[in-house]
Amino acid sequence: MIGLVLTLGLTGASAALAAPCAVPVPPPAEGKPEKPSLPPKPACLDAKGGCPGWEAYSYNDAIKAYNAQAQVFRPLAEAYAQKLNAYVKASGEYAQCEMKSLQQ
Repeated sequence: MIGLVLTLGLTGASAALAAPCAVPVPPPAEGKPEKPSLPPKPACLDAKGGCPGWEAYSYNDAIKAYNAQAQVFRPLAEAYAQKLNAYVKASGEYAQCEMKSLQQ
């Protein structure tokens, strides 16, 4: 009887000493950068005669502004993607940890 209690006590102690699995936390959705939208293409671009000068220049300026926004967006998107990949990796590690805890 004493041996049974001692065995149960040691088993409970080793289970209590095992570190709990770290639950992964996804990156906050608020941190997801917003992709800039392309400016609307004027209908005259596809027309046979093309666009009048002022409309072509306006569209060209809008494209330049979009390109500048896209340059800012890219590193933000890459950083967010790295956080997502880290979350995926941590999720896999969490699942493996939980599987090991079931085998002990």
